Formats: sequence, structure tokens, C-alpha cells
Amino acid sequence: MTECYADPGEPEAAPAPPLTQHGPRAACVLCGKPTEYPASLPGLTMCPVCEWQQAQRTACSG
Repeated sequence: MTECYADPGEPEAAPAPPLTQHGPRAACVLCGKPTEYPASLPGLTMCPVCEWQQAQRTACSG
């Protein structure tokens, strides 16, 4: 049986920011639609559609 282990040299992924159910939501920086994230979250927030499209663009960039 083959077992998979994470490469000890690879850093662990950062935890995902908390999603909000109540309160104001941050607007997507690309399209302006509300995101899943609270308005108090620092950084660039994107809606799920723009996040997916951005991931597709960066995956195919070389």
C-alpha cells in the first residue's frame, strides 16, 4: 500500500479568513458585488466568481 505524506519542506497553507453570516460584507474589488467576507477584513476581497476567474488566469500564465 502506498501512503502519501506532505513534503516537510513545504509550508502549510494559511487558514481561510472567517466567513460572515451577519453584518456588512466586503465588496469585490473587481466587480463590486458583495463577498462572503466581512467588511472589516483587510486586503483585497473578491466574490467567488472573480476568485475562480483570477485563479484560472494565474494558473495559465506560465
